[in-house]
Amino acid sequence: MVGAVPKERVDSPAPGPEDKRHAPATARNREPIAEVLGGWLPSSGRLLELASGTGEHAVFFAARFPQIVWQPSDPDPLLRRSIQAYRHSDGGANLRVPLDIDVAARDWPLDRDDLPLDAMVCINLIHIAPWSAAQGLFAGAGRYLSAGGGLFVYGPFKRGGQHTAPSNAAFDASLRGQDPAWGLRDLEAVTALAQAAGLAPPLIREMPANNLSLWFVKQGPDQESAEVNP
Repeated sequence: MVGAVPKERVDSPAPGPEDKRHAPATARNREPIAEVLGGWLPSSGRLLELASGTGEHAVFFAARFPQIVWQPSDPDPLLRRSIQAYRHSDGGANLRVPLDIDVAARDWPLDRDDLPLDAMVCINLIHIAPWSAAQGLFAGAGRYLSAGGGLFVYGPFKRGGQHTAPSNAAFDASLRGQDPAWGLRDLEAVTALAQAAGLAPPLIREMPANNLSLWFVKQGPDQESAEVNP
């Protein structure tokens, strides 16, 4: 649904330090991601982060880009509580209360006043979720982004059906061992989802630890698709 969603609410009891969760990868990748985001995000506007996890990225990026209203979200109530704990201790005025959003759902609970969105961010999700999550992510980008707005996706990918490093192949096997529906996605298949949703092929930046940063821009009716970067 799209309707009246409160921008603030009172938690009872308020989350404290004991509610904070920690993802070790966050401290390693937040600076490289922020550098790339700085070149792609608009100078101001409304941004939705999907699968915000612990909230460590949200509080860091919201501080790095104070002119952007940063809306975190996660379907896990314990992770939303962690986001709130970081928000209460370290968040600025531009960091919103987390929303309960499942990217695979047909409708997301967004406030009409916040639409269309200027940007969306999704970090390390689609390889640790079923393919329906990737489908839902790009469908949502097509529904809710403004023309010219962008979707940022970060994580490991296959290219041309092949892993880009032995470590990625081992990681993929480990993920599929945990859940056969998980695993590294083909960049070409993800790009096809984007194009079906009205987004251009991505700008691509290679990142540390054999990850990629991808930036998919929603096209207007008169925009032509860009070529995928080599």
